[in-house]
Amino acid sequence: MVIIAFMSYPPESAKEMGKRFVEQPALPAYITMKGPYFSSAVREGIEAAAIYEVDQSKFSEAYQFIVNRYIKYWGVPGFTHSVRPWYEAKEALKALGMG
Repeated sequence: MVIIAFMSYPPESAKEMGKRFVEQPALPAYITMKGPYFSSAVREGIEAAAIYEVDQSKFSEAYQFIVNRYIKYWGVPGFTHSVRPWYEAKEALKALGMG
């Protein structure tokens, strides 16, 4: 199972975002992060995506930990984000009682 997070913010907020990023606590052993990956575009500003691989048995703890990481950016002008779990096909089928 993975949790994929997206965030965006205007270039004017980049320094504050960087400051808050380096202040983030280390990830616990049950979460592996790929990224964050950054892109920028006119009108959209700076966008970032991160993929968090989590042990399904620790999903609740992992999800709350990751959400709390993004809460630390609240108050930065123009910051938006989403944090959502994504399931592999066999996990989704199992949830439907088909696996």
